[in-house]
Amino acid sequence: MEENTQILRDRVKLDSIANSSSDEVKLKRRSEQMVFVNRSLTLEHIRCYGFDMDYTLAMYKSPDYESLGFELIRDRLVSIGYPHELLRYTYDRSFPTRGLVIDTTYGNLLKVDSNGNILLCTHGFTFLKGEDIHNYYPNKFIQRDDTDRFYILNTLFNLSETYLYACLVNFFTRCSRYKSLTKGFQHGDLFMSYRSMFQDVRDAMDYIHDRGILKEQTIKNLEKYVIKDPNLPVLLTRLKEVAKVFLATNSDYNYTEAIMKYLLESGTKCGSPKKLWRSFFDLIVVDTKKPLFFAEGTVLRQVDTDTGKLRIGTYTGALQHGTVYSGGSSDTICDLLDVKGKDILYVGDHIFGDILKSKKRQGWKTFLVVPELSKEVQVWKEKKNVFDELKHLDSFLAELYKHLDSGSHQCPDISTIQTRMKVLTYRMDMSYGQMGSLLRSGSSQTLFASQLMRYADLYSSTCVNLLYYPYNYLFMAPPVLMPHESLVSHHLPDFTSSELAVSNNTIKLNRTKTREDTTEDTEDNRR
Repeated sequence: MEENTQILRDRVKLDSIANSSSDEVKLKRRSEQMVFVNRSLTLEHIRCYGFDMDYTLAMYKSPDYESLGFELIRDRLVSIGYPHELLRYTYDRSFPTRGLVIDTTYGNLLKVDSNGNILLCTHGFTFLKGEDIHNYYPNKFIQRDDTDRFYILNTLFNLSETYLYACLVNFFTRCSRYKSLTKGFQHGDLFMSYRSMFQDVRDAMDYIHDRGILKEQTIKNLEKYVIKDPNLPVLLTRLKEVAKVFLATNSDYNYTEAIMKYLLESGTKCGSPKKLWRSFFDLIVVDTKKPLFFAEGTVLRQVDTDTGKLRIGTYTGALQHGTVYSGGSSDTICDLLDVKGKDILYVGDHIFGDILKSKKRQGWKTFLVVPELSKEVQVWKEKKNVFDELKHLDSFLAELYKHLDSGSHQCPDISTIQTRMKVLTYRMDMSYGQMGSLLRSGSSQTLFASQLMRYADLYSSTCVNLLYYPYNYLFMAPPVLMPHESLVSHHLPDFTSSELAVSNNTIKLNRTKTREDTTEDTEDNRR
């Protein structure tokens, strides 16, 4: 209720801004309204905006939606023979986070950094300490390229299966009927490996998606499971005034129709003409099968919007507005909309299926939606003093070793500092939840954080935050110095008002040339 009230307040503020001149209103963005930048990007150069649907345009309510998924998967496992005692488990939102890795050999949940170094390890709900971790992983390191053994849980849909897998390991470990072995459990002549349990959970997840069970339950109670943001149609309308807009989703047409109708059509004011949801987009593609969509793709077919069925044959014609397509590829998008990769800003929530593949294979500009970011920022503010102390201890250790060389024989005792750093890291992690932050553990960044920084040009808690920026906005990434470059102190030049002049929105730099400038200009002319 409070969340919806805040959304409505933002809508009123945006409407008042739209009706005022830029000289009258200067918008101050709250932290939860900000878009963050990894690589500089000018919206003025974007000719096309693309959107995923699930967890991007359609935001699902947490923890209600994860609880629904958890219960459906749990019930499916019981129906195929798993013990009925599993029905006692209910979803606990404080335990799972995105970006964890399942070790299908030993049944552990791992939190790792970009290189595969283990930051956290649990077996069921038991958090393993140093020696226990070393028994499984002598170097506290995994080869995460070993995708046959390690499975990365990158999506928000994975949260429910992450928690259910932990429930399974916890149950069988504690159940006296089963004998715990290194790679699974024994019950009489039956051996159940951690790998087979993982596969059963994955199959159950696929079952509720492929059979449409999760979607059916969602459509029956949209108000309970889907966040309806009145600013979403405003965003799409304004984007369509300056660029082309497309929707590319893995969902089927019937589910897409139900969700988008709810989000874009049902909020029409009395007396206002009804605007069909399809009119908000220049192109709509369902059943995209991402990440395959960003490679060879599949057959492009038209959807009969009256029946939801696909028309036979491959569509080879020009773009027809109001038509819904199924399948295709990212190249199809570019051809139908007459745009190139660099012209497109694609917005999605899946770090692999949406962001990494569109960036690496097509060169699209990328915007990652990270709903957890609101809490991450909140905790970061509240626990700033804890992180500041961690940084101070890091600096102290660096200073301690700064003046030692190969001839030094003294060995500083830093055990007290290391213990304090572990305490601070644990205290900060617990502020986010049992598995800690999505993005870091103490001073170390997680695998998810490194992928976010590498492949997402922009990121924010919601795509609606684009409303708080003009559509010629220059998103500037902060300069990042390499370690050797930080040896030299860099200060921003202090431009006086006489050096900087603004005329008709054009900024001119009027500087008196130095001898160094003149020399450089001469060399430039020679080149």
